[in-house]
Amino acid sequence: MRITIFGAAGQAGSHTVAEALDRGHRVTAVLRTPDRAREIPRAAEVRIGDAANPEDVADLADGQDLVISATRPAAGRESELITTATGLTAATARTGTRLLLVGGAATLTVPGTGGVTVMDEPGFPESLHAIARACADQLAVCRAATGTDWTYLSPPAQLHNGARTGRYRLGRDALVVDRHGRSALSYADLAVVLLDEAERSAHRGMRFTAAY
Repeated sequence: MRITIFGAAGQAGSHTVAEALDRGHRVTAVLRTPDRAREIPRAAEVRIGDAANPEDVADLADGQDLVISATRPAAGRESELITTATGLTAATARTGTRLLLVGGAATLTVPGTGGVTVMDEPGFPESLHAIARACADQLAVCRAATGTDWTYLSPPAQLHNGARTGRYRLGRDALVVDRHGRSALSYADLAVVLLDEAERSAHRGMRFTAAY
C-alpha cells in the first residue's frame, strides 16, 4: 500500500514507519519541520506538512491508500487534537483516502466498574485531564464526520519502549486488561496493531483498542 504517516518522528509514528517499511509498503513520512528528517529511514519519502491543515493533508493524501495520524500535541496545546482531527477527516473525505487515527484511552470504559471511563475513575491524574478531554472531543469529531472512511485506535492505558512480540488482544470500547488488571503495549506492538488494521480493515467507521 501507499501510506502517508503524520507524526512520523514521534514514538508511535516512528515505530509505525518502521513496521510499514518492513512489510513492504511505500511510506510517506510527514514532519511539521525538517529538523528531524535524519531520523526517518531512507526507504521512506520525507515530506513537510501539518495534519491540522486540510490543504496539506489533501495534498499528502491524494493518490494514497491510507493516511495514519500519530500526532501528539505539547502540554498546553491539547486543543490541537480537535483541530487536527477536523482537518484530517475533512481532507481525507475530499480525496477518498482511508484514515487511521491514533487517539487516546481516556474514553474507554474500565472493566468491572459498570461503565465508568478511564478519565472518570477516582484518582485519574489532574495533569491528564486536558489531554483526556481533548481526546474525547477528537473521537467525537471522527464519529460526526460524513464521507470519511475513518478508524480510531484507542491505545492501552500504558505505552512503553519494549520488544516487538506481534501478540495482542483486541477490544472495542472497553479497556483491554490482563489478569493483573494491567493494560499495556510496547510502541513496537502498537505499530503492529496499526499495520494489521491497515491490511485487514476490520474496524472501519469505528473505534477499537488493543493490549497484551
